[in-house]
Amino acid sequence: MTAAAPRSVTPFGVPAGTKSPYETRLGANDRALLEALPIAAAIVGLNRQGVLKLVDRNPKFDEAMATTGDAAIVAGNFTGCTHLQIARLMTDFLADFGSPSELDFTDGEGLSARHFRIKLAPLGRSEKYGPHCLVSLVDRTIEVQTERNLRAEMLRDSLTGLPNRLAFTESIEHMLETKNEASRHAVLVVDLRRFSRINESMGGLAGDELLITFARRLMSVLRAGDVLARTGGNEFGVLVRIGRGVGDALSAADRIQDVMNAPFKLSEMEIRVECAVGVARMEKGQDPEELFRSAQFAVKQAKLAGKPQVYKPDEAVAARRRFSIETELRRALEKDQLKLFYQPLINLKSGEVSGFEALARWTHEDRGEISPTEFIPVAEESGLILQLGRWAMDKASHTLADWDAQVGARLPVYVGVNLSAIQVARDNIADMVGESLRSSGIGGDRLTVELTESSIVQDPARAIRVFEALKALDATVAMDDFGTGYSSLAYLQRLPIDVLKIDRSFVSGMMKDSDSVAIVRAVLSLADALGMSTTAEGIESVELATTLAALGCSSGQGFYFAKPLEASAALDYWKSRRKH
Repeated sequence: MTAAAPRSVTPFGVPAGTKSPYETRLGANDRALLEALPIAAAIVGLNRQGVLKLVDRNPKFDEAMATTGDAAIVAGNFTGCTHLQIARLMTDFLADFGSPSELDFTDGEGLSARHFRIKLAPLGRSEKYGPHCLVSLVDRTIEVQTERNLRAEMLRDSLTGLPNRLAFTESIEHMLETKNEASRHAVLVVDLRRFSRINESMGGLAGDELLITFARRLMSVLRAGDVLARTGGNEFGVLVRIGRGVGDALSAADRIQDVMNAPFKLSEMEIRVECAVGVARMEKGQDPEELFRSAQFAVKQAKLAGKPQVYKPDEAVAARRRFSIETELRRALEKDQLKLFYQPLINLKSGEVSGFEALARWTHEDRGEISPTEFIPVAEESGLILQLGRWAMDKASHTLADWDAQVGARLPVYVGVNLSAIQVARDNIADMVGESLRSSGIGGDRLTVELTESSIVQDPARAIRVFEALKALDATVAMDDFGTGYSSLAYLQRLPIDVLKIDRSFVSGMMKDSDSVAIVRAVLSLADALGMSTTAEGIESVELATTLAALGCSSGQGFYFAKPLEASAALDYWKSRRKH
């Protein structure tokens, strides 16, 4: 004999397929279960005329409906209830059990408001009494209040009590979505400068005290309706109204800076602080995060300018390009995609090639040729200049050794390699140059290391040590772009400099500017007095070459002689100018 399959049951324990107890009356067991439910519950039906009928309910339901002001439901008057959406929900559900079965609603306002959730569950249909459903009412007031409190904590800065970054972004988003308000507001980002130094020297408690006092001063200069938030460790955001355009935002920035001029008293000490303010004007359709980042970008510009700055899209585009170039340059160095070109240096008396200056060139597979004036500053800013400088020194040394091998003799030329001021400050120059000389097998006397004046001025003591270490390797030391920096005669006397390179800005103007001629004469006389040789940059005509030679300049380089050449072409150029 086959066992009977288990039969499903309704929510009240009635086996499926049996006659519904609601066709006559509510069963005693079901009644007991309804009363035993720990939440407010009732059974509601829909008669043939489409009118809601309250079949039965437990005492908790009566209490809940009374507190919500919907005692009319208890009396069976659904059309007279306060929350008509409840009646609509029940009517729609009883007509179609597939329709929405839940509804959240609030009774009252403010702190005294109560929050409920109505849930419906089908109990079946009958031809005589129509469809029925179980209605449960859940009081969510404590849950909602807890969520609200947690959200308030999530949107508040615990130290200053101000809104935090998330809350500030939501304020921006709200203003952007409010009709006609977007263009009337601007975002200011205020950065407390050198905060880390104060924190480190005076301790974390003093740092917290400074932030709290700083925030209070910010609040004192804001107008009604402005929004202040702490958006970072030492960063604050301000949402201001600008009825007369961006000038109002700059006025607010000036007020902020003015109020910060007074010293702060911390731990019985008076300190002065500085702040940088960046401004970004709000426009309809902007992304809140992008707007905030624009103001942060303006802060960086303000730090450089020393005064509040308004965000300029063109500068941001340039900054993004620099960042992109940094990423691509890092990859190019890893894949050895850069090349060294060599510009000939001509002995102005003999006309022969005395050496070559090694110059980095980069042809990107998508962007095409990227100028050194663009990627070298990016390399210096990012620190990639150390890797780039070591690569150039090693490549130039080995290229000179390769030329010797191709000719079968030691070429009477040297190669010049530029060093950045960042390299001089951060790298071990002597070890780096020494390793390149050893690995290539060339002598230091065939290497000229070119440094700018800024590398000397930044740290004269370190520069002296670097110069002396290079001289110990028999390398020649040249000061590049002489006359454009801050060199003094004292440096020229103290440092073992062999060559002064006269900047192209003086050389190119010689034929039409008497002042340029006078400057070049002075540099040549100075070099002669100090026992140094000279190299003129930017020679682009025979007249310049002839004049410089007549004035006693040792060598020169420029497009008149040759542009920078690839290694093989540079060797051919040396051969073509060699006098037998």
